[in-house]
Amino acid sequence: MQKQVPLKHYPRRGATVAWVVTIIFAVLILIPSMLGFVMKFMELVNLSQGEADGGFAITPVVNYLLASAGFFFLLLWSAINGMFNDLEHPKFTMLENEEMLDKEQ
Repeated sequence: MQKQVPLKHYPRRGATVAWVVTIIFAVLILIPSMLGFVMKFMELVNLSQGEADGGFAITPVVNYLLASAGFFFLLLWSAINGMFNDLEHPKFTMLENEEMLDKEQ
């Protein structure tokens, strides 16, 4: 008898198409957004260097950038450690725990 392989082990064609579409949209959206952000940030830096009153505006922006960088590195860390490999597992674990607790009552 042949051993049946579960369906989740077969590569899906739809998954590769979804990845390609996601990457295309990411490039189309993120590159212009990053360019706009960098241009505006350079204007802010020029403003802070030009006038004495413009320097106060750069501190909150740097705070937001540092906080965003921290969240981005947390996202990278979680992706590298495989926390997005099986998104359904926590749901099933929670349902199993709930079923076990209901049986105890």
